[in-house]
Amino acid sequence: MIFEARSLVFIAPWTLIAPGAVVVLLVVGLNLLGDGLRDTLDPRNRGHRGT
Repeated sequence: MIFEARSLVFIAPWTLIAPGAVVVLLVVGLNLLGDGLRDTLDPRNRGHRGT
C-alpha cells in the first residue's frame, strides 16, 4: 500500500500516511511487547524490578 501510494502523495497524502502510521504503531507495539516479555521471563533479572 505504501509503495502504491508514492504516486499519489501530492494529490492524496492520507493514502501514504495511514498505512505508514499503522506500520509505525505495529513496530512500536511489538517492541514494547518484547521488552515486557523479556522483563517478565528473563531469569537473570529476577531480583530487579523496573531498572
